[in-house]
Amino acid sequence: MEIIEGKMPFMGYETYYRIVGERSEKPPLVLLHGGPGSSHNYFEVLDELAQKDGRRIIMYDQLGCGESSIPDDHPELYTKETWVKELEALREHLALRKMHLLGQSWGGMLAIIYMCDYHPKGIQSLILSSTLSSASLWNKELHRMIKYLPIEEQAAIHRAELTSNFNDPDYLNANEHFMNQHAIDMTKTWPECVMRKKRGGTVAYETAWGPNEYTPEGNLHDYEYTDKLSKIKVPTLITSGTDDLCTPYVAKTMQDQIASSKWRLFEGCGHMSFVEKTDEYVALLQEWLDQHDE
Repeated sequence: MEIIEGKMPFMGYETYYRIVGERSEKPPLVLLHGGPGSSHNYFEVLDELAQKDGRRIIMYDQLGCGESSIPDDHPELYTKETWVKELEALREHLALRKMHLLGQSWGGMLAIIYMCDYHPKGIQSLILSSTLSSASLWNKELHRMIKYLPIEEQAAIHRAELTSNFNDPDYLNANEHFMNQHAIDMTKTWPECVMRKKRGGTVAYETAWGPNEYTPEGNLHDYEYTDKLSKIKVPTLITSGTDDLCTPYVAKTMQDQIASSKWRLFEGCGHMSFVEKTDEYVALLQEWLDQHDE
């Protein structure tokens, strides 16, 4: 299977991209990774979709992480406006006139911002994977789930939020436990691309979002798009897991606002159902994309 890697000039820096599969008449699927700052790595589990469905899959590292430039001495660059410009630049660079768009976690937020505020043409369908339309609802739901942790872990997280000391060992252990429960359990063995050490991304994450998933203090703290979701007119597939950071309430809130949307809930999965149930996820994507190529 053909894999093409390249770098695109962007704002005086470089953006890494990876294209999987043979050129075909089918519109490609572009993947927006999470974080901000998580990198494309985990999306490599979807390489088999390119082979099975005969379409190109395009993933890239957003500015600030992975194989792209990491201008951490200029954190003011790490904004939603920069990352939308980067997506638009990638579309122009690769001549992506028609495409499907999948965003996971922060990548889904970026997709929602792009669709609601920029009204792009040529998007055949949208896949919102374990994402959110409201920072305040996300905050509320994750703090609800924190109450299921052991009482001493709840206390450690509460202390860290009160003191802004997110380096305390008790907090770090509690946060790791929470993320293993609801993101992905990193005590287990996953494919190499998931276990691979990420390059950079911390400054981008902390600048745009905050110190952890449930304390949105960065420049995305006022991300509130639930009331804008009705602007999304393309067919939209929402996916999430029963144990996800994206709770069923968060996912249902998005589905209620997007006309002609469907929601698939993956049993027993956390924040990366495409990693935990890859075969099932690939089959779902293949069916969905084939239905919405025209």
